Amino acid sequence: MFRLFSLALLSFTVYSSDVLLQPKSVLDVKTGAFVSADVLIRDGKIIKIAKNIQTTSSTEIVKIEDLILLPGLMDAHTHLIGDTSKKGYASIGNSIFFSTIHGVKNAEKTLLSGFTTVRMVGAPEFADVALKQAIEEGTIVGPRLIVSGPALGISGGHCDSNLFPFSKDSLNNTPHQIVDNPWDARKAVRINRKFGADLIKFCATGGVMSKNTDVNAKQFTFEEMEAIVSEAHNHGMKVAAHAHGLEGIKTAIRAGVDSIEHASFIDSEAIQMAIDKGTYLSMDVYVSDYILGDGAKKGILEESLEKERTVGKIQRLNFKKAVEAGAKIAFGTDAGIFPHGDNRKQFAYMVEWGMTPLQAIQAATINAADLFGMNEIGQIKEGFIADIIGVRVNPLENIRSLESVSFVMKEGRIVLQ
Repeated sequence: MFRLFSLALLSFTVYSSDVLLQPKSVLDVKTGAFVSADVLIRDGKIIKIAKNIQTTSSTEIVKIEDLILLPGLMDAHTHLIGDTSKKGYASIGNSIFFSTIHGVKNAEKTLLSGFTTVRMVGAPEFADVALKQAIEEGTIVGPRLIVSGPALGISGGHCDSNLFPFSKDSLNNTPHQIVDNPWDARKAVRINRKFGADLIKFCATGGVMSKNTDVNAKQFTFEEMEAIVSEAHNHGMKVAAHAHGLEGIKTAIRAGVDSIEHASFIDSEAIQMAIDKGTYLSMDVYVSDYILGDGAKKGILEESLEKERTVGKIQRLNFKKAVEAGAKIAFGTDAGIFPHGDNRKQFAYMVEWGMTPLQAIQAATINAADLFGMNEIGQIKEGFIADIIGVRVNPLENIRSLESVSFVMKEGRIVLQ
C-alpha cells in the first residue's frame, strides 16, 4: 500500500538518524547487473551498499523487499511553468503569476512520478528561477531544477511571441532575449545569468508549436550562435539548442552547443558531427502521439498539428539512426506539451525505436547526469546523493514498469512509499 507523505511538511522533515533501505535488489545502471544489498543513507547521501549493514537503535529501517531500486530519473527537456491543458491562443489568457502557481503543482507531479532532477529549458520572466528557489528553500516540493530562464530567439522566431498582431507597442517593448546580432546575444546571456539561470537555451530553428515558423528554417547566424555559446561557456553555463531542421542542427553543433533538442531532421553526417563533438541529442520521441491525439481539443493550432504530422515519424526514424550510430542521447521529453508526470511514458517509445531497456534507463540517469555536469547523481553508489526510486517489476524485462513507480526518495527524504 502506498504512503503519500504530506508534501506541505516534507521539505522540513530532517532525519535525525540513519536510514536503511532493505529492497529486493539494486540496479547498477552502468552494467545492468542487479545487486542484492541494502542501502544506508546519512544526511541525504548514500554511505554504504552491502548486505548485513550494522545499524544502531536510532537507524530508521525501511523494508521494501518487493522493490527493485534505481537512481532517481532525470528529464533534460521540460517546461513546468503553465497550465498544460491550454494550448494556442487559450494559453495566453493566464498571467505569469497564475502560470507559476500551476508550476508548483507540475513540480510535485513530476517528483512523484520518479523524476528527481529535471532541466527547464525556457520559461517567461524567470518564473523557473523562482520555482527552483522555492524548492531549494523548502517552501514547496519538487525535483531538483536546472533552469534556463527565457529562451533566446530571433525576432519572429520560435522563441519570440508570434500569436499577437502588430502594434507599435510590440516594437517598443521587445524583451531582452529577442536578439538579432552577436553582441546583443552576449548581453542576453549575461542578463539571464544575472537573474539566476543555470544554462542557456536558444532556438536555432523554427518549431512545431510556434505560429508562422518553419521547422526547417535556420534561426540565428553561425556568428550569433557562436557568441551565445562562447559567452555562456565563459561563465560555466551549458547551452541547449532547440533545433528541428538540419542546417540549424549542424550550425549549432559547429558553434559548440552541449545538446541539440528535438533533432528531428538530423542526418547521418550531423549525427557523426555530434559524436565527434561530444554533443548530446535530446529527442522527444513520445510527444508526437500526444500532439496528434489530444492536441486539437487542447487548442493546438492547425498549423502546428500539420507540422507535427511531418516531423513526428521522421524524428523517430532519425532517433533510431542516432542510437545505432552510438550517439550520446539524454532523456528529454518536452513535458509541458503533455501533462507533467507522463514523462515516464517516453521510455517505451525509446525502446520501440531502437534502444535496449538499459540504454533508455541510462539516458535518464548516467547520461543526463553527464550532460548536466553533475557527478553526484545518476547512480545508486556510495558517496552519491540519495535520489532513489523503486519499482515492482524488473524494468530490463518490462520497461513500462517505470510508468508505475512505487517508491521515491529525493536527497534521503522519502516522498512516496
